[in-house]
Amino acid sequence: MSANGVRWDVGDDRLDLDDAVTGEGVAPVFQPIVSLPARTTVGFEALARWPGQPHLGPQSVFAYAEATHRVTELDRMCIDRAVDGALRGGLPEGALLGVNSEPASDYTGRADSEILQRGHEKFALVFELTERNLLDHLPTLLRKVAALRADGIAIALDDIGANPESLALLDIVCPEVIKLAMNLIQAPPTVDIARTAAAIMAHRERHGTLIVAEGIETEQHYEQALAWGATLGQGFLFGRPAPLPADTHTARWSAPVVPSCDTQTCATPFDLIAEDPSLRTATRRTLAAISEHLEDQARSSTDTPMVLTALQEGIHFGPTLRDRYGVLAKTCPLVAVFGRHLGDGAPSGVRAVELAADDPLADQWAVLTIGPHTAAALIARERPGPATARDRHFDFVVTHDRAVITAAAVALLKRVP
Repeated sequence: MSANGVRWDVGDDRLDLDDAVTGEGVAPVFQPIVSLPARTTVGFEALARWPGQPHLGPQSVFAYAEATHRVTELDRMCIDRAVDGALRGGLPEGALLGVNSEPASDYTGRADSEILQRGHEKFALVFELTERNLLDHLPTLLRKVAALRADGIAIALDDIGANPESLALLDIVCPEVIKLAMNLIQAPPTVDIARTAAAIMAHRERHGTLIVAEGIETEQHYEQALAWGATLGQGFLFGRPAPLPADTHTARWSAPVVPSCDTQTCATPFDLIAEDPSLRTATRRTLAAISEHLEDQARSSTDTPMVLTALQEGIHFGPTLRDRYGVLAKTCPLVAVFGRHLGDGAPSGVRAVELAADDPLADQWAVLTIGPHTAAALIARERPGPATARDRHFDFVVTHDRAVITAAAVALLKRVP
């Protein structure tokens, strides 16, 4: 049997999963979060569990909920139970309370949730966006991030470093908290691990983000967490997930002030640079050479940036360019092409985003590459007037301004279905 492409064998736990995704039997447990190096408890992460069905783990329950289109309802139930459990369990005022939230779920704000409002008033509430399918639900994720910011709730990205997707979204989400993947703490240091840790520390240096290390089970793990810049930690060395202890004591905690990476909002990338004094004019042939240069940089980069390209019409996405983008998609976490009349046949791993005829992006040419150590963009708009394919002219800017590129990337990502 399958649901939305996810296979469930007839003899498996499908009936139990059907009960679990309604929230039946879900109960939170709480794992301590401590400050480093003092090891003083500052709060807890709430984790959903099904004690009556211990054979069901959160991964399988949430995967089934998404496959059967019930992830929003389950997510809301788990968040409510987590906050209610902290309130009833006597978690001290001002304590950090981390609650997990799925990227695929819609957000219910404080105005529509009495429990969430009470949790926000009493605790330092942090929504931890889980690593599951971060790039599969971009419009939902971006709406949730914006709504959380408007509600004054801090954001954490969970399990950073476990896959390239989470690193690619650091600038887009710009979380107050980064939670390191367990392998960065528990595995022997390698060049790949050091590369990932360096990318995370570079983001922290730019934005003041706080780093949390998960999976600290030994003194060696503790030392490694400090080496990678963690100032908070959790793991069996400090406490296992369990009901809140009756005599819970925590220090007050507040999230760092992290200005949003996309401080500018825009409908299209060109809106960001329309008044830029460095604006120049060039032919299509010049822009094609610049585009290929940026694509080559992305292909050779070790930090696997996202590549987002607006190319006006599908006729410009010919066999040579398709092959080039197919190669990019093998290493880059997200490669997307935006245009009209793109048709079928996009290479594997490349998202083709069809633009409406009246979308102002359809008159623009943009190639954006953004990753932990990479930020480069060509942003252009065609000049009005009749022209042949050979002498079309564009006003354009080439920029390495990360803030501009991030805002431009958000404008494009909002169009990804």
